[in-house]
Amino acid sequence: MLYSIACSDLRQLFAALSEQQKLYLPADRENGEAAFSLWKEGTELSRALNTVRSAKDFFFPQIQPLAKFRREGKKIEIIDTRKESEDYIIFGARACDARSFKVLDNVFLADPVDTNYQTRREHATVVTMACGRPGETCFCGTFGIDPAEPSDGDARAWIIGENLFIEPLTEKGAALIASVSGILAEADRAEVEAEIARVRGILEKLPLAGLKAADNREKELALFHSPKWDALSSHCLGCGSCTFVCPTCQCFDINDFDSGHGIERYRCWDSCMYNDFTMMAAGTPRLTQKERFRQRFMHKLVYYPIKYDGMYSCVGCGRCLRKCPIHMNIVKVMKELEGEA
Repeated sequence: MLYSIACSDLRQLFAALSEQQKLYLPADRENGEAAFSLWKEGTELSRALNTVRSAKDFFFPQIQPLAKFRREGKKIEIIDTRKESEDYIIFGARACDARSFKVLDNVFLADPVDTNYQTRREHATVVTMACGRPGETCFCGTFGIDPAEPSDGDARAWIIGENLFIEPLTEKGAALIASVSGILAEADRAEVEAEIARVRGILEKLPLAGLKAADNREKELALFHSPKWDALSSHCLGCGSCTFVCPTCQCFDINDFDSGHGIERYRCWDSCMYNDFTMMAAGTPRLTQKERFRQRFMHKLVYYPIKYDGMYSCVGCGRCLRKCPIHMNIVKVMKELEGEA
């Protein structure tokens, strides 16, 4: 069942939702960029193409406390700092980010299950927002994602003219919509279908519309030894910007910090592009930037699909295209390696 509400009444909708659960949505910052924010009176839903950082922070935070240790004499007390997540709503994630959750699920919900990730994932209700103005850096269609009619999340929504349309995709999404049905009106699909057709027309004209993701699972060794990695990686700064804005990167490190009142153990994002990544007593297994660069893109385009039945560890959100200071990105790698082996 499809429902609608006037955009002028979104404050009423968000207020009703936030009375039940914490509500997070994209909001514009002072610099004009969008970021997910906790809704409060006066918060406006951003109309930006996407947030600078992805929605993966909700399930896989950049910094996450794991435990504390306190020693008294020969006794060591272990303090569990994990907290059970409360129910919350992510409203307005784009189709690319919603698909990225499945990529992360494959990693964090496989045995042994990451319970920190699991509890955050289970308590979230995701409302995916269809794109009305896809950008030139978008290539989610390469990976089978339809931003005009998202298929991931618990509910999906469209903003068309002065109205927002929303429909459930799961039982959790249906329950969410039912909880605010008093301020929603049943809607006809004609307007939504016309919008879907309009956006798909735009997608066909985008610069990266014809980009194909080759099945490289049988070319692993040939691609690994390709001479093209030398030129592709030659200008990489190793800054890690691409990994920090990527919605599917899942590398992390675990550190202990002496607070003066005990030891605090926390997990934080890491990057395979850093020269100290996976540093061990004997050193690091990848000594050059070429090796680190190759590892990042081989993982997304070859290793991950090998392990997860052809699913890529990229959703075509375009963030790395927009943020790389030397304009090197996964699209250039895909085009350069096309036809290899």
